[in-house]
Amino acid sequence: MAPKSQKQKSSGGQKKPKRGKTKQALPDSEEREPINMESMGHPEIYPLVLTTQTQEILNCRIDKDITDEQPYVLIKKEDILADFQNRGAVSDFYPVKKVIQEYPGDELLVVYDKDFRYGLNFYLIGTEEGKENYLNPPEVPEEQEEYKEHIPEDVYVYKPPISKPWVSLGSEKEIEEESVKESTKQITYMISRKRSEFGAPIKFSDQNASSVKDAYIECTAYPDRHFTLKQLEKDVGMQVVPKIKDTSTQTRWTYPKNAITQYYPRELSEEEKETFGQSKSLSDFLNNTSISVEIALQQNEIMNTFIDDWKCLAEEESTFGDKTDTHLKEYQSFTDLHTLTEKMVTSVSWHPTIYGLIAVSVAVRLSLEERVHFSGKLLLQPSLILFWSFSDPIHPQLMLESPDDIFCFKFCPSDPNIIAGGCINGQIVMWDITAHADRIENIKAGGSRSKKVTLKPMFLLEPDSNKEATYIRHCAVSSIENGHKKVITDIHWLSDTFEINRQGAVFENRNGICCQLVTCSADCTICFWDIRPQKALIPQPIEKKKEEHIEIPFDVPSTFLHLDLSWKPLTKIRLSKGETSLDHCPTKISLSEDNLLYKAQAKKPVSLYTVHDGAVHTVQRSPFYQDIILTIGGWNVAIWKEGVMIGPLLQSSCAPKRYTAGHWSLTRPGVFYIGREDGYIDIWDLLEKTHEPALSQNICITMITYIKPWTFSARQQFIAIADYYGTLHILEIPWTLSHPSTNEVSSINYYFEREVKHLEYVEQRKKIREQEKKEMELELEKKKVKTYQKSKEQLEAELKLDYESYLELEKNTLINLGFIKVKETMSFMDL
Repeated sequence: MAPKSQKQKSSGGQKKPKRGKTKQALPDSEEREPINMESMGHPEIYPLVLTTQTQEILNCRIDKDITDEQPYVLIKKEDILADFQNRGAVSDFYPVKKVIQEYPGDELLVVYDKDFRYGLNFYLIGTEEGKENYLNPPEVPEEQEEYKEHIPEDVYVYKPPISKPWVSLGSEKEIEEESVKESTKQITYMISRKRSEFGAPIKFSDQNASSVKDAYIECTAYPDRHFTLKQLEKDVGMQVVPKIKDTSTQTRWTYPKNAITQYYPRELSEEEKETFGQSKSLSDFLNNTSISVEIALQQNEIMNTFIDDWKCLAEEESTFGDKTDTHLKEYQSFTDLHTLTEKMVTSVSWHPTIYGLIAVSVAVRLSLEERVHFSGKLLLQPSLILFWSFSDPIHPQLMLESPDDIFCFKFCPSDPNIIAGGCINGQIVMWDITAHADRIENIKAGGSRSKKVTLKPMFLLEPDSNKEATYIRHCAVSSIENGHKKVITDIHWLSDTFEINRQGAVFENRNGICCQLVTCSADCTICFWDIRPQKALIPQPIEKKKEEHIEIPFDVPSTFLHLDLSWKPLTKIRLSKGETSLDHCPTKISLSEDNLLYKAQAKKPVSLYTVHDGAVHTVQRSPFYQDIILTIGGWNVAIWKEGVMIGPLLQSSCAPKRYTAGHWSLTRPGVFYIGREDGYIDIWDLLEKTHEPALSQNICITMITYIKPWTFSARQQFIAIADYYGTLHILEIPWTLSHPSTNEVSSINYYFEREVKHLEYVEQRKKIREQEKKEMELELEKKKVKTYQKSKEQLEAELKLDYESYLELEKNTLINLGFIKVKETMSFMDL
């Protein structure tokens, strides 16, 4: 009975296929037998699940092609076979493929099972006899008809089981394999005793075994030739030693010459394509290889074949990340697909309080001459700051409009809803998104049990307004006559701890709110701005104020109405000329809160260094050391210490490509990221290397324009990298680049102090060398003076001594070479 029950379990325990689920193709040798209703007395019925797509392909749609009056449809066999060729294992008829192929007729009957009598929504009748019985049912005698009318439909009619021959499914082999069998030969012992001693009384007593004969028997070990022991396991030690071979080669340099190769693509005509498509060899090849390709694709999805197993043997982190991973991983990317013009990303800033929201400013990729030529067309295109959310990588959530392209912008530290930006035309633009702050939701999903922390808070607008991006107009624009004359290259909010007055004096900010800005421009000026209403020096008449009243559009906040088109800088600093003949053009600003002791701003640079071989585009203070500054420009990078006027602590060599962006790491004091013009990012780790990058990774195919890291949590960090084609790449920072070592802060600080001492030592040695050089020059001058003071007789005597020493040297040389002998020398000397 065990094999029979096993057969019933295997046939009846099949899971019902779910609608829309992809079926997996099996090799011909592993195809399962079709499931029929033989247990219910209908071996010709095969239940099926036909999806909506299959119903439309084969014209068996419910309530259209199949109705209650005609719940069946006849489908041609060749149509089903064509469906096999088109969709393969995805076809809903694939479970009964064998039945369809062996069906003798041209049309198959498919019946709609509305009440799911056989478990699924359709069933196939797999025999001609069953089809005829269904289409033309036999006439039932009137007595049986009357008997059926008296039997209610809900009453269960018992059907006795039908005895069937037992079919082996291989269970007897499993039973035989699992059964216990004796594998060793049994040992038989025979113990004998004399019959006369049976039943005799026995008396036990102690005695010395060696004193009594035959009382002590020694069982010594001996080799048994009739028995052999097979060694199944053996411990063996092995050490692999690599073979080392020293080889050398010399490449022969040949004269270069220009060569050109032209090739043409191989194209087929329509007739040749049709011939190849109908060829039997091609169809056989595809049929033979399709199964192998499907298996290979499934294996690739299940297991990563390119994983390094040796690295996996390393110690795993019990909390998060892997110490062996040092590469940035792509998390998400954003591209504005709705704008037709080609734009680049100029500045990036993460929202200070909303996780998953990042703002990006874009500008048209045109030179100054091209901007002048296409100025009319550029006025018709809006200049925007796009707000991207991790929840929607295609559609921007907000769009801030600007009168011209924005090249830098910053969120207000006191109020993140206030945004200030600098335009290419020298104007400052202000936005207020407070009206849209109510529609921002922080969605938290998931639990804390997951091992890998993922980004949970996201930025979403209301469902009604999420269909189209919201355009927000600017609140105020600075006066174009009194501001900067060229592009604004950098903008910063002053700290909420100090302010600057019109005379440039620094004093304490008692309000504790950021209300002043500092900007720098290519017109060699640095301006300080105040967003608060300024008191008018000359009071204006009331009638004039009424005439100047302007109606405010309904969609523009009135936050900075007092600044619009009349905003002037509080104070302006113009950099004076230094050692060079050109004005100093500021590109970046780095502010320090420790400079509150200065009463006024100095207009002349305290120190001037020529270290970079190109425009400096990054000036940034370390988040761990306020006196350490990172500067990047041209083809090299430098690290400075504030107060050390000798030079940079670190100056790199020229890179293979020009540097275009950079940023310090937010969590590791010795790590900073630098973007290049070829799309690579250089990752510097001062604990590992100080003369070159520790790692270089390719991010995109074009120039990197901006880098901005961001800390989501203690376990997860991201870095935003923008490129010249307008794409914003969000990458996840690995464990090794985001978690510092135990003493990294003190180690990097000691490194900077050591470099300061080294600079002081080099400067001291330079001074010593200069002093020695001066002393040597004085000695040479003294020798020249002594030479001019000699008489004519002294000079002739010195020349004579030099000539005699030359003759002596010549004689010794000829003797050593054997050209002359000693006697000849004597005669030569006599002559």
